[in-house]
Amino acid sequence: MSTLQQDANTIIQHTLQQVLPDTAVIRALSEQNFKNPKGKQIVISIGKAAWTMAKAASDYIGCAITAGVVLTKYEHSQGDIPNFTILEAGHPVADENSILGTQKILDMVTNLCAEDTIIFLVSGGGSALFEKPAGNLSLQDIQEVTKQLLSCGAEITEINAVRKHLSAVKGGRFAKLCEPAQIFTIALSDILGDHLDAIASGPAYPDHSTCADVAKIIQKYHLSFSDAVLQQLQIETPKEITNCQTVITGSVTQLCQFAAKEAQQLGYTPLILSTMLDCEAKEAGRFLGSIAKTFAKGDGFCKTPCAIICGGETVVNLTGKGKGGRNQEIALSATPYLDGIKQALLVAIGSDGTDGPTDAAGGMVDGNTMQKLRNANISVDETLANNDAYTALKQVDSLIYTGATGTNVNDLYFLLFRP
Repeated sequence: MSTLQQDANTIIQHTLQQVLPDTAVIRALSEQNFKNPKGKQIVISIGKAAWTMAKAASDYIGCAITAGVVLTKYEHSQGDIPNFTILEAGHPVADENSILGTQKILDMVTNLCAEDTIIFLVSGGGSALFEKPAGNLSLQDIQEVTKQLLSCGAEITEINAVRKHLSAVKGGRFAKLCEPAQIFTIALSDILGDHLDAIASGPAYPDHSTCADVAKIIQKYHLSFSDAVLQQLQIETPKEITNCQTVITGSVTQLCQFAAKEAQQLGYTPLILSTMLDCEAKEAGRFLGSIAKTFAKGDGFCKTPCAIICGGETVVNLTGKGKGGRNQEIALSATPYLDGIKQALLVAIGSDGTDGPTDAAGGMVDGNTMQKLRNANISVDETLANNDAYTALKQVDSLIYTGATGTNVNDLYFLLFRP
């Protein structure tokens, strides 16, 4: 019989393979006449999955592409693509290469006509990668705002609402810059609920957030912005876009469904508990850990062996200066709850293969992990307070490494229990 670790690795590997964007991009393209364009046909691909999505488009459309640009995270490109410029930039905070790459894209879509088409391939991470400060703002202004938003515990929709109002390309403004050319957007969703104005901060979709919403977010998290930033936040984003059609190719719901299918094939009873988990990471870990304790007591709520599956994107409230990511914090915070339960294992993983600013995709812990931490004189509470889950989990060999996967459809969490 396979071990829980072996089963978990099988679920991870097969699930990620099934949410790669290649097939979905080609399916979306096949429903339109992109092989015989009337005018120019420009492909713009942004986000962590930008290279993979662009390669699929290039393989399918070929020489019908006039030109293309890939703007992705550092170390996420995988080589040249014919007729494409490949650029990498900073994430989760924009850097100089974000600005340079975005300007390269804007130069390519300038002076197009109504018969020209922009195939816009969008995936998670686009908010940081695709950036041009609005008005008189600087990159430093954007970086400072982003750092405050990432450290205060704000939800991703709240973060994007603020960033959209500070950007010349987010919140529908990119679509306005492309007029009168038509845009066909293929989006890989990393937003819970698949809200089109939130995926990569909606560069080609009307913005549903308002200046009033942004003001409430600033007040809610006691944020302190410069006068220049506050002035720009009073300028509204476009609420109507007429030159863009959008198709979603993948989501966290599909991610959970594929994980459930893989678990079932391994003999587990799957239960998708939620596809919209968006609380603080430490609380999510404690919640999932408490489920393991429930089953260990014999009070489980489904037939065992079972796989309890969730999807979503949690947040981390930064209180320390350590190294880690939200999925590593979930795994570490669940560890005390699993202590001594030999029948349980928990996985928390980012579908893109990078959890926070680390080289790990997430963490995997079981009933033995807590004892290993004690043997290494590592305090879970102190480690979490310092946001240093990466260091702790690495010392007890509990990190998950997948490398960049080429997709990005939120995070996957699952608990395996086998009596």
